[in-house]
Amino acid sequence: MNNGFWPVSRAEMEERGIKQFDFVYVIGDAYVDHPSFGHAIISRLLEAHGYSVGIISQPDWRDKESVCIFGEPRLGFLVSAGNMDSMVNHYSVSKKRRATDAFTPGGVMGKRPDYATIVYCNLLRQTYKHTPIIIGGIEASLRRLAHYDYWSNKMKRSILLDSGADLISYGMGEHSIVEIADALNSGLAVSDITFIDGTVYKTRKREDIYDAIELPHYEEVLADKAAYARSFYTQYCNTDPFVAKRLFETYDGKLFVVQNPPAKPLTQSEMDQVYALPYQRTYHPSYEAQGGVPAIEEVRFSLVSNRGCYGGCSFCALTFHQGRIIQVRSHESILAEAEKIVWEPDFKGYIHDVGGPTANFRAPACDKQMTKGVCPNKQCLFPTPCKNLKVDHKDYLKLLRKLRELPNVKKVFIRSGIRFDYLIYDEDRTFLRELCEHHVSGQLKVAPEHISDAVLEKMGKPRVEVYKRFVKAYQDMNEKLGKKQYLVPYLMSSHPGSTLKEAVELAEFLRDLGYMPEQVQDFYPTPSTISTCMYYTGLDPRTMQPVYVAVNPHEKAMQRALIQYRNPKNYDLVVEALTKAGRTDLIGFDKHCLVRPRGIGYGTTNAKDRYAGGDKNRRTAGGGNNRGRANASEKKNTKKTIRNVHHKKAGAGKK
Repeated sequence: MNNGFWPVSRAEMEERGIKQFDFVYVIGDAYVDHPSFGHAIISRLLEAHGYSVGIISQPDWRDKESVCIFGEPRLGFLVSAGNMDSMVNHYSVSKKRRATDAFTPGGVMGKRPDYATIVYCNLLRQTYKHTPIIIGGIEASLRRLAHYDYWSNKMKRSILLDSGADLISYGMGEHSIVEIADALNSGLAVSDITFIDGTVYKTRKREDIYDAIELPHYEEVLADKAAYARSFYTQYCNTDPFVAKRLFETYDGKLFVVQNPPAKPLTQSEMDQVYALPYQRTYHPSYEAQGGVPAIEEVRFSLVSNRGCYGGCSFCALTFHQGRIIQVRSHESILAEAEKIVWEPDFKGYIHDVGGPTANFRAPACDKQMTKGVCPNKQCLFPTPCKNLKVDHKDYLKLLRKLRELPNVKKVFIRSGIRFDYLIYDEDRTFLRELCEHHVSGQLKVAPEHISDAVLEKMGKPRVEVYKRFVKAYQDMNEKLGKKQYLVPYLMSSHPGSTLKEAVELAEFLRDLGYMPEQVQDFYPTPSTISTCMYYTGLDPRTMQPVYVAVNPHEKAMQRALIQYRNPKNYDLVVEALTKAGRTDLIGFDKHCLVRPRGIGYGTTNAKDRYAGGDKNRRTAGGGNNRGRANASEKKNTKKTIRNVHHKKAGAGKK
């Protein structure tokens, strides 16, 4: 029966009376028709422009017939690995296979291949030799040019070449996918579609590439890490849709991969139109018997209010994917979606999130960005806020107040992340007060990431004094309101620039707070970030100066253990790390020590006595017992990962 979803089987196609689809969309995720899933936005947007789409979700990559169920599309195939890079989806930072996949029915792992975009395209090419293939999504976007691949520990070619696809639609994709569809529909050959912003194409005609910057050729970056660092930074400085130049790199002296400038950001009206499309807001009903799709739970009662981020964190790929210019939906658009949510049978009164990559960014950093673009060699917040930065929470406050007044709403949470430095730069404390009063449930999660200024500088994060100012302001506000609410800081170990010395500094900071995080994120080198470039090359591409990188697994384990020095399982690693760092003064019985020396009375039954704090209460960074820690289990950590994927890596609106 016609249930409002696009067909996922031949039977559903025939039931709809469709003889041939305009596009067949092969995706690595389960089919979820919700605007937090890129494939939903792309398919609904094509529908709005008069094109039909068939969905092939998680085909069996061992069987070429699995991608042939709809036959050949009239215009072309669309291919996406899903809302996550397939390798991040499959492996932890230690390259161990994950147990579950939240984007698969029933959370089952193994329903998509490694490097899914490449595998799906190669599968299609076995049958459809000349049918246009357009790839997109986070995996294709961040691998669009030569890149370092952490899982194979190699430099890889543009994914356009290894996949055999014809075009990459990179970034969020709404503008480019419609232009591609219209060009194909007009009869233009896919090889002639070389002019659309937000796309990457390949050619053997050097003379056709104009007004472009030539990057070091692939063979050069393969042989010279410094050449790759220079190439990467050129790419980084050309991610703005208003000022970016066309880029190209050469393979074997005769094949050229050309990246057109990014597509222009969506206007507020365009954003509203995208989120007003007729989504079913859930997974395809065929998945019900398998237990549904776990990823929907994190976004089902959440609202996307913005895109983009000018925070400039070195370890984040947002600059390459969503860009630094903030794009927002109108209050009316967000409220219209909220009014659908609050009447759903399973709604319990809690809107889980109102945000995006950074929840409290609701406007471009300065007035010039929407006409002249962002500064290519300067950051808005780092190392100090730009004098032109507009710090203003008034619009976000008005939105949150309207949402709090809706019927059936008990609480409106903000879970996608508050940029604490931006908040503290706001001299008007109204937002901080209302945040503490209405939008925090016991704990607020923030991301200082580290406390060593040397490491923070490499991370592109503010100095630790800024975080300390925020902690005090947050504590003071809660005390004023008579609330006992705490801070949960996200911390990262082994980021480039962090030696054992800086890891010890972080441990001492946590000691003074009386806080031990139950989970720590070890730095994960994913494609197209400054931090990953530093990890691979040992150079900061912004300065070309050497940077220390912990690549030895044992040293990484020591850095991680220092952050969790109270955990008895980490005792040996902590002692080894302190010894190697020349900080054996922290092994002893004084209150400043992290652990006690081995000796009589240190049996396994009294493991806590190895630590100088004895049975001292573990406290959060804002004070109080560390109860209900959000990431204390793999299940809850998975939820955090899904939420970050939707808002920070996958977002909404990309293929």
